[in-house]
Amino acid sequence: MHPNTLPRLSLMALSIALIGHVPPLHAADATPEHRPHTLTPIEHVIVIMGENHTFDNVYGGYRPPRGESVRNLLSEGIINADGSPGPNFSKAAQQQASNPNLYSLDPSQTGAYATLPQPNTTYATGQTPGVPDPRFPADLPNGPFQITKYVSYDAHVGDPVHRFFQMWQQHDKGRNDLFPWVAETVGIGPQNDPPLTPANTYQGGVSMGFYNMSTGDAPYFKALAERYAMSDNYHQSIMGGTGANFIAIVTGDVAYHNTNGVADMPPANQIENPNPQAGTNNFYQQDGYRGGSYVNCADASQPGVSAIMDYINGLPGEAFRGGNCAPGHYYLLNNYGLGYTATGQAKPLGAELFTLPPQTLPTIADALSARAVSWKWYSGGRNNGNPTDEYCSICDPLTGFKSVMTTSLKDNLQDVTQFYQDVRDEKRMPAVAFIRPFESAAGHPANSTMAGYENFVKDIISRVKSNKKLWARTAILITMDEGGGYYDSGYVQPVDFFGDGTRIPMVVVSPFAKKGHVDHSYSDHASILKFIEKNWRLQPLSARSRDNLPDPVASAQDPYVPLNRPATGDLMGMFSFEHAADASRDQAGNDDD
Repeated sequence: MHPNTLPRLSLMALSIALIGHVPPLHAADATPEHRPHTLTPIEHVIVIMGENHTFDNVYGGYRPPRGESVRNLLSEGIINADGSPGPNFSKAAQQQASNPNLYSLDPSQTGAYATLPQPNTTYATGQTPGVPDPRFPADLPNGPFQITKYVSYDAHVGDPVHRFFQMWQQHDKGRNDLFPWVAETVGIGPQNDPPLTPANTYQGGVSMGFYNMSTGDAPYFKALAERYAMSDNYHQSIMGGTGANFIAIVTGDVAYHNTNGVADMPPANQIENPNPQAGTNNFYQQDGYRGGSYVNCADASQPGVSAIMDYINGLPGEAFRGGNCAPGHYYLLNNYGLGYTATGQAKPLGAELFTLPPQTLPTIADALSARAVSWKWYSGGRNNGNPTDEYCSICDPLTGFKSVMTTSLKDNLQDVTQFYQDVRDEKRMPAVAFIRPFESAAGHPANSTMAGYENFVKDIISRVKSNKKLWARTAILITMDEGGGYYDSGYVQPVDFFGDGTRIPMVVVSPFAKKGHVDHSYSDHASILKFIEKNWRLQPLSARSRDNLPDPVASAQDPYVPLNRPATGDLMGMFSFEHAADASRDQAGNDDD
């Protein structure tokens, strides 16, 4: 039911089987004296990308240190500290709707759910697939529910729908009140194997689940937020799933169908059509992991386009003109395979292969390489070009780009086990490192767990801290690719046709992080690019990439909503460099994390 549904392997076995000699990077072996000077004392940035959890799903029950504030389920009164419905529980009540004709962002509502539809197992490991999950009640109150009241924190639970047009509908022009209805009426779309039907989309109310730090869930991520810095206003860049958001992480942009770099039309069966099928309530005509994923959003006559563009154009502030949609470009909005194998062979293309043609968009890898700033992308299960079942190909986004995969830069794409070697020697560590965990440790619902992702992150941080010289000059950014379709109560800024999407966690672990600080300034995946670019004095990647957006300016009354929309920050507000000489205070690693 999901393209990343994979058999599990032993992480311990993978960790023991470290890969051997890897060709040196262009700049990875440069001595510190010869590396490009940075704007801040940070000389190493490590970005860890988990999968598919919103901010409220992880931090909905978080209480910040004294003097700090957070906007989440608990502070909004939606839940009580014990996870039960709070005095403002109705703020998160979910609605039903009627949408039998054309795609709509705000279909006519027909009344609130009396109780949530029973959460479904989808394809959760160890559970009967595609049935109402007997571990959860069939009469949950209509709103967020604490997952761990019914299962253990390390249990596998169902996977909420997380696709482009579905997420726009669930958002409901800022009301955030159509999560189960969209899941129940269309789910992940009709073009899947096995196919869904309007009568059964295998979802239920799974999207409304959350973990509760006030009762002991996610203890390590709670400790990191208390010890270092976090954001409660960081967002996925693209409405929709993993593939498009991983591409946004390295480009600040959106991939498109092309032939030899020239934009063209994809096969007809690969073009999205979210208009409902005749006789159904919102069951899309063309959508799914084996179907539509491209949209020509510069053409308002294309299915679904005008609904989004009318909403964006009616908002105060100036979003990208035309939704940042170039004429004749069919943009990829969801998950397709990328254009090259892990070792650089071009993949075949075709109507039934669902593979994105090789891309020529500028990437952060190109920008760093041009300035001789070393970088690597480490993927769990990549296994030196011979991927295992622990490898997520769409989470290795640079395998989609010609400038990387047809040059020696492809040697910079390595296995996480190579990171375990590189981190021991500061001279081997790249200046910029992206880490995507092993599949079973990435946190993705159904085939992974939040507990697995926490353990992976804890191990990475421990390895960095064990190298005192490295730790003293490092910032580790911990986030997700996207929210996975889970409910979130936070503000979402419509930047352009493609998003933003829901809030997701962002934690900064560094000797320079502001202890216990909760940053409210608006940010998204382009903020990672902006941070790297500012620190190494690089220019934005292209004229249209999101790293061109200004830093947000907000009022004291509402720090979450930029007055100068569209805008996104550079994460610098989560750091303090005033006492750089004392920044090694934590380098021995003798603290709670």
